Amino acid sequence: MNVKFNSILLVLAGLVTCPLISQDWPMLGGTAQRNMASAMMNLPETWDVKSGKNIKWNAQIGSTSYGNPVVADGKVFLGTNNGNPRNPNIQEDKGVLMCFRESDGKFLWQAVTDKLASGSQNDFPEQGVCSSPAVEGKHLYYVSNRGELVCLDTEGFLDGKNDGPFQGEVYQGSSDADIVWKLDMMKELGVYQRNMANSSPVVWEDLVFVVTSNGRSDEKVPSPKAPSFLAVNKNTGKVVWQDNSPGDDILRGQWSSPALGRVDGLQQAFFAGGDGWLYGFNAQTGERLWKFDLNPKNIGPEDRNYGIATPVFSEGKVLMSAGQDPDKGSGRGAAYSINPAKRGDISESGKVWQYEKLDRSISTAAVGNGLAFLSDLDGILHCLDVKTGTPYWTFDMKSPVWGSPLLADGKVYLGDEDGDLAVFRAHSKLQQPSVIDMADSVYSTPVPANGVLYVMTRTQLYAITTPKSEPGK
Repeated sequence: MNVKFNSILLVLAGLVTCPLISQDWPMLGGTAQRNMASAMMNLPETWDVKSGKNIKWNAQIGSTSYGNPVVADGKVFLGTNNGNPRNPNIQEDKGVLMCFRESDGKFLWQAVTDKLASGSQNDFPEQGVCSSPAVEGKHLYYVSNRGELVCLDTEGFLDGKNDGPFQGEVYQGSSDADIVWKLDMMKELGVYQRNMANSSPVVWEDLVFVVTSNGRSDEKVPSPKAPSFLAVNKNTGKVVWQDNSPGDDILRGQWSSPALGRVDGLQQAFFAGGDGWLYGFNAQTGERLWKFDLNPKNIGPEDRNYGIATPVFSEGKVLMSAGQDPDKGSGRGAAYSINPAKRGDISESGKVWQYEKLDRSISTAAVGNGLAFLSDLDGILHCLDVKTGTPYWTFDMKSPVWGSPLLADGKVYLGDEDGDLAVFRAHSKLQQPSVIDMADSVYSTPVPANGVLYVMTRTQLYAITTPKSEPGK
């Protein structure tokens, strides 16, 4: 297919928000807008993990894995735990960021961090690294289980060099990570991390944006003045601006990730606060531009939802689902389309539409071809008209969904806790999906990169391909 025709296809698909030079997936959502959609073609529709059909390679990871894979610089990076140790000398519960070679799945290196001594109140056992990294050039940014925003060299110590100002790595073997800098948000900024850190950073110009996971204990918010949202210099790790808008009103924890979008020529940063409000900031200066309540008026604090899903910026609007900590179970949720060109409290003036048939959700939306696909914790996939919020169909996965739907190649991929991965037609009319048994829970979102589909289960990473046609066919 020639380049000109391919570009026309991408525009018609409604998936192009910035120039697509490669087919990497370098951060959660693929781009800073966080839309779980890709213009990639020829992705697989069927495979079998037991027989190996259409499996290019697979790699063992930890025993529990939530940190979505990203693909960049010829490598695959993901967050997991130390349940299946790669280093026989490191056997205890740890947080681990693993790096594999994209071409064949060879393990290259890992970043290993100790658990916090305070235990489950700040660093829940066996959960590992829940952050998905963001990769730019030869640098990678992620949040460790200890609440550290860390910059790594993507080559690790494989290149035999210790790059950057940080020289205090505990592990310095050829299969260990090379730290460029780190910002300890708990120690240096006074953050009280509730249960775990899982914000996935996003990069723009010289800034890295991250949610700090500042939260409350069972009784109060121990650090209401600590920042909830940060912009950090990507080269030095120094805080450029910070915001603590949720303050004492944090309901439980803050486990969302930031997104970016250009609105009327101004780059905005979107942050879902643990107080149940979605905020928009001037990305450069930190000026708060607007806020939007993700709850009905006059609802009690115990019933307020907040953002665990990541905001999505698409076609000038922000799409956001509301939910609660999965430990709270199912309950009333909602999804919103918001106009970020408004200012102030835009709970009414900025509301484009509201969809109330979605239960509590921790999943991020996938948008394309005039459709929005959203899943809730109960395992219901919803297909809506993205401009009006009008529902077209729903499908019950019959199992909780922690990851997000992926829209790519005319298909929607969605995994669930029972280990099923459903493949739908991306259409306003529901067609029965094909369902593939992944043999283990899928808490992540399928990731497309360079013609390969990556699916991370609790314990394995699979690289899945579409077989090339035989000659003459």
